[in-house]
Amino acid sequence: MTDFMKGFVWHDNKTASLDKRPVPQIKDKRDAIVKVTMSSICTSDLHIIRGFVPKAVSETILGHEFVGEVVDVGSDIKNLKKGDRVSANCETFCGQCYFCKRGFINNCLYGGWEIGCTIDGCQAEYVRVPFADTGLTKLPDNVSYENALFVGDILSSGYWGAELCEIQKGDTVAVIGAGPVGLCSMMSAKLLGAEKIIAIDVDDTRLEIAKNQNLADVVINPLNSDVEKEVKDLTERRGADSVIEAAGGKDTFQTAWKIARANAIVALVAMYEENQTLPLPDMYGKNLTFKTGGVDAVNCSKLVDLISEKKINTDFLITHKFSLDNIQQAYKLFENKSDNCLKIAIVN
Repeated sequence: MTDFMKGFVWHDNKTASLDKRPVPQIKDKRDAIVKVTMSSICTSDLHIIRGFVPKAVSETILGHEFVGEVVDVGSDIKNLKKGDRVSANCETFCGQCYFCKRGFINNCLYGGWEIGCTIDGCQAEYVRVPFADTGLTKLPDNVSYENALFVGDILSSGYWGAELCEIQKGDTVAVIGAGPVGLCSMMSAKLLGAEKIIAIDVDDTRLEIAKNQNLADVVINPLNSDVEKEVKDLTERRGADSVIEAAGGKDTFQTAWKIARANAIVALVAMYEENQTLPLPDMYGKNLTFKTGGVDAVNCSKLVDLISEKKINTDFLITHKFSLDNIQQAYKLFENKSDNCLKIAIVN
């Protein structure tokens, strides 16, 4: 291992650059150092650069979604060794505090969303992973790095969003946003027993992907349809049994509660850039339950097993690949959503 590496660093002037950085070292007995083989760009990386994540620390290497090979472990790590192929959780968590014991790992008293936010992330050649014994998942031989790239973030987010809905067999679930998290929410909702998935997005290409991948039964584009009327027509005038809001647009929160039936659950997995209004007088009588917050990515091992068993496949989400040296170009493509971009794999 060399002394220095390349990493994509966020600066507080709302820019980022590929800089030379020291290769990370073990700092704690529960650390691991991972050689990054593949990482990705997430919308939350853009939120950090734009200044919408108050906890983010400038001069930090970006990125929290990755797979790679363990090259060093702290003395307390017993379940990992040098050479293990792993996928990483987007959150670091101790596994022992009040919140961790209850599965709320996003709220770990000693971790949370750190990698790529408050400590150096994975858009680099190497990354230090705190609490590696809980935050890294070993990959079976039949699961490739590409297969597992999204396990620790967008697939976990989609699965979490579906879990929040408390889906009953036969339910109709509406998913707002057919981007990567929304698509993962659709596949997870079907896995958990939903009978009908309604995909809602302003991008016809993404809606077509949802249909072609058999993730959605019905697609609706709000630009040429009355979403509330369409959903009611599809549900005998009730509205959706649950709604997953994965878009985070200016009016998508309002759409979410309006298309939900009375007594439904609305799961908000999107990260908003602006405050949202809760119009309680208009909602009165619908008796809705709202669930929101950062993903509790506690199901990484389960998701890897599902991938290994061919019950989940997210490979289609990788529409583009770039080298780390060309990450600026990758960010530009991802931000503009050009060339039908869904997710970009940064390959080291």
